[in-house]
Amino acid sequence: MIRILHFADLHLGVENYGRLDPETGLSTRALDFLRVFDELIAFAVQEEAPGPVDLVLFAGDAFKTRDPSPTYQREFARRIHRLAVVHQIPVFLLVGNHDVPNASSQAHSLEIFNTLEVPGVTVARKPDIYTIETRHGPLQIVALPWVTRSTLLTREQYTGLSLEEINQTLLDKLDGVLSTLFARLRPDQPAIMAVHGTVQGAVFGSERSVMLGYDLTLPRSLVNHPLLSYVAMGHIHKHQSLGDDPPIVYPGSLERIDFGEASEDKGFVMVELDGPGQKARWRFLRVHARPFVHIGVDAPADAPTEAIIAAIERQPIAGAVVKVIIRTTPEIEKFIDDQQINKALAPAFHVATLTHEVQRSSRLRLSSDTGSIEALTPEAALQRYFTYRQVAPERIERLLQAAAPIIHPEA
Repeated sequence: MIRILHFADLHLGVENYGRLDPETGLSTRALDFLRVFDELIAFAVQEEAPGPVDLVLFAGDAFKTRDPSPTYQREFARRIHRLAVVHQIPVFLLVGNHDVPNASSQAHSLEIFNTLEVPGVTVARKPDIYTIETRHGPLQIVALPWVTRSTLLTREQYTGLSLEEINQTLLDKLDGVLSTLFARLRPDQPAIMAVHGTVQGAVFGSERSVMLGYDLTLPRSLVNHPLLSYVAMGHIHKHQSLGDDPPIVYPGSLERIDFGEASEDKGFVMVELDGPGQKARWRFLRVHARPFVHIGVDAPADAPTEAIIAAIERQPIAGAVVKVIIRTTPEIEKFIDDQQINKALAPAFHVATLTHEVQRSSRLRLSSDTGSIEALTPEAALQRYFTYRQVAPERIERLLQAAAPIIHPEA
């Protein structure tokens, strides 16, 4: 049995909601990303049964940017060295869109491992088959790193084509490349696939705010072959499984980036292969990612500060990145003591925002020549309300059209 640790989308360099750590000189949020990386490594190299894994497979996007700082490159390299050299666990690194340079002639951020010929480290920049020797036998990996148009298409092939035609041309080329690779697979050795990209049916989280490049959606048929036991995905930060035969699995990112990922579990995937052509078994393992807590509270007229603090104390804010939205009115807002609220937030790792959403109520007044509100038709009253709320005229028209079947259901 071959045991594979599959992870992706580390994104070292994300520093939002952090501050400078005086001991290391790094952002405290960068330390979060390194901490969960270390948690993963500790699992990979464990001596207790069942022992160290046979392979660590990284499915792309080591850094936040294509030009990471030397410090982040050093921290990543230290950990890969620990796995591959110190513990002699083979490491497979797939190039993702954040690892690809802006110009094809430039080196990508993972290329240093090939340049230095680091033993036990394999870097896949182009589609190919890589055979990795593990403690329990050889493993074939069909690699599909991040696909750029220039990788498979010449400039002449772009000329005069629409975006849809370019995408279809690219998919046709890719289908030919993968068919050739699949034909080279040995049926007597286990085989998996490693892909950095978007497969049809995948659900995005909030990672679009940090993604680089253009997403080409791959049909599932491109990553499906009878000899494949598992498809190790990267690029989408939300953990999910898209298929069962073979399993097509996104481990998701290791650490939360923003509040859009507050409810998502973060971690990696352990894969077990029994033999050639057999479907892999896999399980998702959570890491201790930084919690994100969003607190929304309505400030009451009676003792609003105390009520807000009580709402905060009911939430698990210790060590969390916290956002507090207080819904209030002008009359109540002046009695809210932000200083006391900030003291209640002291256990948090970071207070992202403490915001007052002030609801200003005004009576809808009609000009004297229109008579009373009761005299208006429902459509006219609704239009007057939208006008009062300063809705754009073209949007008012669309809203009134949408409201018509509700106002006149018999029509």
